[in-house]
Amino acid sequence: MDLKEIIEFLHATARSLGAEVTSPWFYLQFGLILAAGGIAWASEASIRARVDMTSLAMRWPVALRRFAHVLVGSASTVVFAILVIVARFVMVHSTWPSRSYLLMVAAKLALAWLVIRLVTSVIRNAFIVKLVSVSAWFVAALSILGQLDATVETLDSVAVEIGGLRLTPLLLIKAGALLIVVLWLTNIASNFVESRITRSSDLTPSIQVLLVKMVRLGLMIFAVAVVMSAVGINLSALAIFSGAAGVGIGFGLQKIVANFISGIILLADKSVKPGDLVTIGDSSGRISAMKTRYISVAAGDGREFLIPNEDLVTQKVTNWTYTDKNTLVKISFGTNYDADPRLVCQLAADIAATAKRAIKGKPPNCILTEFAEAGMKFSLTFWIADPDGMDNVKSEVMLALWDAFKREGIRVPYPVREIRIRGGALPVETTVEVSS
Repeated sequence: MDLKEIIEFLHATARSLGAEVTSPWFYLQFGLILAAGGIAWASEASIRARVDMTSLAMRWPVALRRFAHVLVGSASTVVFAILVIVARFVMVHSTWPSRSYLLMVAAKLALAWLVIRLVTSVIRNAFIVKLVSVSAWFVAALSILGQLDATVETLDSVAVEIGGLRLTPLLLIKAGALLIVVLWLTNIASNFVESRITRSSDLTPSIQVLLVKMVRLGLMIFAVAVVMSAVGINLSALAIFSGAAGVGIGFGLQKIVANFISGIILLADKSVKPGDLVTIGDSSGRISAMKTRYISVAAGDGREFLIPNEDLVTQKVTNWTYTDKNTLVKISFGTNYDADPRLVCQLAADIAATAKRAIKGKPPNCILTEFAEAGMKFSLTFWIADPDGMDNVKSEVMLALWDAFKREGIRVPYPVREIRIRGGALPVETTVEVSS
């Protein structure tokens, strides 16, 4: 369609609308439509106030319950369609059918919107529901008005040639609509596969996450390929973009690609996995999730550290639960030289053995490590079954040590400073004020 044909089409449309607007029957139909809209709007509030869908549809199936909620929520559309259809029926039998054309169009548009809303009730995403509903109703409106073919030709007449690829607004609209539908179906399929994988007890958590990511990525690539083939885009025509994409990945997407590859390496070598207690730099906590770009480490105080996957591959990582959750707790303390070192070691070992989380099969050990200037230094070690909450265990044992030292008369050394004054007096002038 060239510019001359477009202008002729617009002129013909304008003449048709002008002839319709100048007819007195147009204003009668328009008034009936307004009256039906007002009655429908008023009736919707009354229906929603009287119908309690929570109690009415409590035992209904989920699909039927959603259908009923949408139907009640679209009560104004139902009432409007019924009133317009009745008015159309009366006018058809009382005058010429052409004099009720506007009523017929309004009834079809209302019914089309109602059907679309009922069909999209199976979609849970509110944004997708609105997008699909408005797009489908717009296409239905063009079809009802008889302008769908002309609109399609107009959208297909404007094109941009890029290499061997012809891009038109119609092609982009088709590709976008199909991509939304296919990605929605892909998301359903990937969620189903993910639920089956996570239920498998034969797979480790890291392998489960790796398989889920590979399935999602594979389904997404397959969906894009299907959409491009469906709209008639030859995949070989995109070869012109490969050079630019390579440069973009090399510069702008370098970190993203590095983190993605690092994430796959971490999942494959099982060095860390969800549930592990790790220390990375100054961040410590339990891994709560492993994403494509980062891992989430829950610190236990409400904070979560999002650490890029690349840092786990290139930096030092302490995994407290890599092969064994049993953790050695080490407590350093000191006493003065008046204490019996053998008694101190025995007291410390007995206290550690009675700790709630201490492993009974591995006896604690306390050794004298140094004769320091201020006193003797000792090192107490014992095992617990899980590193989580290790600071609490250390605090519990140290408090018990303090009580035992108080009971046995053992003192903990502290720095003593001796000050010698030359000349026998403080080199500070003291002034005393006497108030009258």
